[in-house]
Amino acid sequence: MPNFLQQAKDLFPYTQALRRDFHRHPELGFREIRTSGIVAKELEALGIEVTKGVGKTGVVGYLEGGKPGPTILLRFDMDALPITEETGAEYASTNPGVMHACGHDGHTAIGLTVAKILNEHKSELAGSVKFCFQPSEEGTNGEEVGGALMMMRDGVLDSPKVEKTLALHLWNDNPLGWIHVAKGPVMAGAELFNVKLTGKGGHGAAPDTAVDPVVCVAHITAALQTIVARNVPPLKPAVVSVTSIHAGTAFNIIPQTAELNGTIRTFDPEVRQLVLERFHQIVTGIASSFGCAAEIATQQVTAPVINNEDVAASVQRSAQAIFPDTPIADYAYLTMGAEDMGWMQEKVDGCYFFIGSANAEKNLNYNHHHPKFDFDEQALIHGVALMATAAADLLK
Repeated sequence: MPNFLQQAKDLFPYTQALRRDFHRHPELGFREIRTSGIVAKELEALGIEVTKGVGKTGVVGYLEGGKPGPTILLRFDMDALPITEETGAEYASTNPGVMHACGHDGHTAIGLTVAKILNEHKSELAGSVKFCFQPSEEGTNGEEVGGALMMMRDGVLDSPKVEKTLALHLWNDNPLGWIHVAKGPVMAGAELFNVKLTGKGGHGAAPDTAVDPVVCVAHITAALQTIVARNVPPLKPAVVSVTSIHAGTAFNIIPQTAELNGTIRTFDPEVRQLVLERFHQIVTGIASSFGCAAEIATQQVTAPVINNEDVAASVQRSAQAIFPDTPIADYAYLTMGAEDMGWMQEKVDGCYFFIGSANAEKNLNYNHHHPKFDFDEQALIHGVALMATAAADLLK
């Protein structure tokens, strides 16, 4: 294969222009109409077979190599976040209250550039590539499931059957030039929880005549912190976070109900089961002791992202080949952030890797999901080069 790093550099104006266009016009999950339209148009212009509307607004491009072999899937997420942008960039969002604050605009641009490169060399590929442009990675947006599961329900892993997967994330927690490819777990599985407590409303001046759900929700919130602190083994990571509490309407009214919401993050299935059991025990036990009724709802948002050893080893070799002067990080780098790519990697062996994208000197080092999030666009070159090379190497 030729030097894909040089091709990524040569195509950088194309990648950058796409990224900035997507950034100017961000779209929330399952609303990526404009974005998916551009993706489909670019793939069709290459002569790649395109299927639209996979998982509602997802797009799949199918590239058949010149030699027989397996089918691999490359996943790129497209959706933005409900955040008002504060970057002041010339390519800032023109969609009020919506911005690309996680790098998915870059992922989509990388995906289209990789498609352009691999299409030029399809005769050399021993197998086929599915370019999976996924909607709604950030959240369900009121839907029953997110984008990965929706595309899986529509058969993205079938016909032909996908044998390996690759995915990447531009990563502002580390600087430009940092590349991480690890075996084993890398991102946590996630659940959402909602608890509704019903007591007995009353006058704020006569609390003895009421059953106060506000006091109950406060005790539950505090007690839930003991799950990780006192029930989960210290060397096994877990998170239980209450992120919102809603109760009451006026200063002199004890409300009838209170509600709390949050998230649980784990890697280990046994730890997950332990956390969920303790969660239900604490909520129902405290609610009962305070005289409140508790309604509990939990939803698994995604499975943990666990990299297959063989696929990760292949990507590591690819990374070292094209970046010989860069130490490729292969240590355990666990993040409690969740990614619905976990559902696909639960079914198919795959590797999810990270591309450092921060640049403190340019003030491009705000965290993901921050209103001032932006990244050094040179990271696009690294992402294109490694994804194209890793895919080609899997199809040798």
